[in-house]
Amino acid sequence: MPGGSAGRTGIALTDRQRLAWLRLIRSDNVGPATFRDLINHFGSAEAALEALPELSRRGGAARSVRIASHIEAERELEAASRNGAVFIGIGEPDYPPALRQIEGAPPLIAAKGDLSAATRPSVGIVGSRNASISGAKFAAMIARDAGRAGYVITSGLARGIDTAAHRASLDTGTIAVLAGGLDRPYPPENLALLDDITKGCGLAVSEMPFGWEPRARDFPRRNRLIAGISLGVVVVEAAERSGSLITARMAADFGRLVFAVPGSPLDPRCHGTNHLLKEGATITTGVEDVLAALAPLSQLDLFTPPIVEEPGKDAGHDMMPPDDDARGIIVNALGPTPVEVDDIIRHTGLPASTVYLILLELDLAGRLHRHSGGTVSLAY
Repeated sequence: MPGGSAGRTGIALTDRQRLAWLRLIRSDNVGPATFRDLINHFGSAEAALEALPELSRRGGAARSVRIASHIEAERELEAASRNGAVFIGIGEPDYPPALRQIEGAPPLIAAKGDLSAATRPSVGIVGSRNASISGAKFAAMIARDAGRAGYVITSGLARGIDTAAHRASLDTGTIAVLAGGLDRPYPPENLALLDDITKGCGLAVSEMPFGWEPRARDFPRRNRLIAGISLGVVVVEAAERSGSLITARMAADFGRLVFAVPGSPLDPRCHGTNHLLKEGATITTGVEDVLAALAPLSQLDLFTPPIVEEPGKDAGHDMMPPDDDARGIIVNALGPTPVEVDDIIRHTGLPASTVYLILLELDLAGRLHRHSGGTVSLAY
């Protein structure tokens, strides 16, 4: 049974804070990185919400930024309650501890089912929707044996390999990550499976709003959560252009282990997994390969939760707004090529606090793109 420190640690949000967090993350131009910067600067979501109009105006927004209203947030909280779900903040005890550590971790996730599943060490299993019989059987075997060893199995509720992995781990714990809202699961034929997961010892999670129908671009976001929740990801059958390979790449970027099951070179469903092996993924022919590699990780103390909400913090309110000269210097320094924030600070010679605040203004005005690795570029 893997141990580790992935227990219930953190600080619970008050109802008032949770409502403000939901309003902030549902407001225009506020993604996970911007949310974190706003909280760090202003100390609380309520203070950040008050500052949004002025920040976006200073950043050069063409129109007023849309801020999610109290009524909108309350309706979504009510929808969650009707569906038996809750919203969990990134610093709260039931937030998946490994997910906290990734770049761009969602500040809030909606969750339904057995919340204890979120805090246990997890193995991700993904692969082809058009799975072969042997591929589905192998995925089920890995899921079943890893579950018996104490790991929760995380996957995306898709057809094929995902379905096999979820079904095989219903009794030991599984997490289904959805691309749409929790009330808009996809595909429709897995509705019964999702019901079995949430009524048993499993969990369904999503960062998307209730009522959100999943679109093509939402699935890579879902894959990011699968990779972030898991200590390692096992890929069983994946074509050369496959969402499973996106999950594997994200897992590697997050410092997770990537496992790949070798397959016939004649089977297109195995081209992606064989390519992963060429790139250094761990060859996987049985659960022992996975358990042996993950054992050291599941014992490490990696999951200290961040203190995100600091209502008494006196940050940002008394700081003088940057002047137009400083703003112009940073805009002129930026271009379409992503650059590191530290390079902007060195290049401009401006104080770091000024640079970060101007970037926040540009971001809220829709004039900044954020990229992986914390780099930024100017939006044209």
